[in-house]
Amino acid sequence: MTSLTPILATLPRPADKRIALRVIPAAERALRQGHPWLFASAITRQSHDGRSGDLAVIFDRKGRFLAVGLYDADSPIRVRVLQAGQPATIDSSWFAEKIHAAVQRRAPLLATDTTGYRLVHGENDGLPGLVIDRYDETAVLKLYTAAWIPHLPDLLTALHHIWQPAQTFLRLSRRLQPGAATLGLTDGQQLTGSPASGIVQFRENGLIFEADVIHGQKTGFFLDQRENRARVETLADSCRVLNVFAYTGGFSLYAARGGATYVVSLDMSRPALAMAERNFALNQQDARVRATQHEIVAGDAFRLLAEMAENGRFFNLVVIDPPSFAKKDTEVERALAAYARLVRLGLQVLAPNGILVMASCSSRVPADIFWELVRETAVIAGRPLIELARTQHPLDHPIQFPEGAYLKCLFARAP
Repeated sequence: MTSLTPILATLPRPADKRIALRVIPAAERALRQGHPWLFASAITRQSHDGRSGDLAVIFDRKGRFLAVGLYDADSPIRVRVLQAGQPATIDSSWFAEKIHAAVQRRAPLLATDTTGYRLVHGENDGLPGLVIDRYDETAVLKLYTAAWIPHLPDLLTALHHIWQPAQTFLRLSRRLQPGAATLGLTDGQQLTGSPASGIVQFRENGLIFEADVIHGQKTGFFLDQRENRARVETLADSCRVLNVFAYTGGFSLYAARGGATYVVSLDMSRPALAMAERNFALNQQDARVRATQHEIVAGDAFRLLAEMAENGRFFNLVVIDPPSFAKKDTEVERALAAYARLVRLGLQVLAPNGILVMASCSSRVPADIFWELVRETAVIAGRPLIELARTQHPLDHPIQFPEGAYLKCLFARAP
């Protein structure tokens, strides 16, 4: 295996002694049904205090084994379950088995000329609080709980046992960054491989993309929209296309390959739009991409959509893929209002018989509520939608528990 960065050798190791926990009956039932989280409020008895990363064993009221998982001393999700039903030794071999199973689930992607995808999708692949994304020969690990930090050496050993990436980078959720810094870990830090810039190239359904795995959103690219981008390609022939919240131009490039005559990529981030231009440049060998006029527009999406409507700019296909407007429950009402406003604005610039693609990536907004909001908003706007498709999670973003579902996208035609 490629040598690890020296800082990993200084990380705290999990305690040898496991924490024993007893829990309320409702938590027992949830764990038996496969839920991957145990909340602090559900714990009735704890053998001793622990540190984040220690292993916790959960027992039922009769003292029988329920599950073992990663203890997080600072999170309301106190234990993220690794194994339920039968005891297990949690080590690099155990991690390797989980990663191998995740790799096998993604095997169909190998036939699609795709080298950028999610390799491990957290709880849904049995490794809660951990994401591993693949960008060709680069691996990006993103941690959502400090409980993974003491296990990083074993985790990297396991990953390299299954797949040998040329380099590995670490991304940290915002909540983790202050505490991780005290241990010498930083967001975007390279963990293995020869020093690299962090700008990587990969293929998605035959298209070439760049991603900034050090500074980019998520791990550098929105890999979860791959199938929706491919669907847009099938709808874009001879269209004028507007891609709102375009980021690095994924939907835009697919639309161009689909035969769009004119594509506008609109986003607040100028660096992201600059990468969108580079992504178009990387695919000039495709005659349809080469023939598409691509315009980038930087600024606030709400304001610019209103200006386009006032100026009579219309598009045959409008894609609106906003960021998560509801990161906590108190933000849901505001998020729904923002989605409704975007639907209204999108319809104002959508030509007659045009197609609206409206997405949401907020787990706190259920799919049925989102679908209904889009439908009702269009009716009130006087442009009732004819639904073409409703889509959710792709192959490499499986969902195994309700809270894990976040992505939904509606394809509809407006008269």
